Amino acid sequence: MKPKKLFLMECHIAGRRYHDADEVWNELKVGTLLTLKRDAENRYDPKAVAIVYSKDEEEYVLGYVPRDENDTLADFLDMGWDEIFECRLSKVDGTAHYEEQLHATIRIKQHPLNNKCRP
Repeated sequence: MKPKKLFLMECHIAGRRYHDADEVWNELKVGTLLTLKRDAENRYDPKAVAIVYSKDEEEYVLGYVPRDENDTLADFLDMGWDEIFECRLSKVDGTAHYEEQLHATIRIKQHPLNNKCRP
C-alpha cells in the first residue's frame, strides 16, 4: 500500500529573487522534491523556514516559506520533525511576477510505523 500524505499547505516561495533559484532555474519542474530547513539565525524573521533544492550534494536556497505562514512549521522543525514533511514544487512560471514564479506544496508523510500499530 502506498504511504498516505496529508496536505498541509501551498505557498509561494518568498524572497526568490534574493537567493539561488536562477542558478538552477532550468532544473526546476513541477513535482521537484525540495527540503525544508530551519533558519533560526535569519535576521529578518526568527521563524524563517528556507526551501532548498539539492543537487550533487550542493544545496540551493530557492527562498522561504512566507512569514505569515511559517510559525507552526518552524516549531515542528525546531523539534526535529523535519523528516515528516514532503515539499515539492507546485508552480514554476518564469513569466509571472518574481514572488509568484515558484510555489511549493507541503505535505505531512504518514509515519512508516503507523500501519504496524493498527489492530
